[in-house]
Amino acid sequence: MVDSRAAEDGSAIRRRRECLSCGQRFTTYERLEEVPFLVVKRSGSREVFDRAKVMAGIEAAAKNRPVSSEQVASMAGDVEESLRIAGPEVTSEEVGLAVLERLRAADEVAYLRFASVYKDFSAAGDFEREAGLLKKSTEPKRPGPSTPG
Repeated sequence: MVDSRAAEDGSAIRRRRECLSCGQRFTTYERLEEVPFLVVKRSGSREVFDRAKVMAGIEAAAKNRPVSSEQVASMAGDVEESLRIAGPEVTSEEVGLAVLERLRAADEVAYLRFASVYKDFSAAGDFEREAGLLKKSTEPKRPGPSTPG
């Protein structure tokens, strides 16, 4: 190898090489090959993970809520990163739970909206139950009345 440098805005490495037998020089380009990351759907079918779909779901849940587009992109990136660590395949359930986890921290109303679709709410009682669980998990425990000792 004669020379090596970044090419194509850093997405590839350009290398100048020289043939050891004839001395002729030539150029090669090396690019990172992404490992496919698959989501196993409830039906059993598999599809490539699509961050845009995760962002669209978060945006729909957070519509008219105080959640910025930067927060949405950050949440989607966090979801993808945490799931990639889990392995080359994850279930759609794992994706939904990862989104819910981030929405719970960002905005409770957006969380409930996403949960209503993800968990297939069919009645007002479903919202009440989920809101109760949300309140229980986010409200700090209050000290009980002190008892004389």
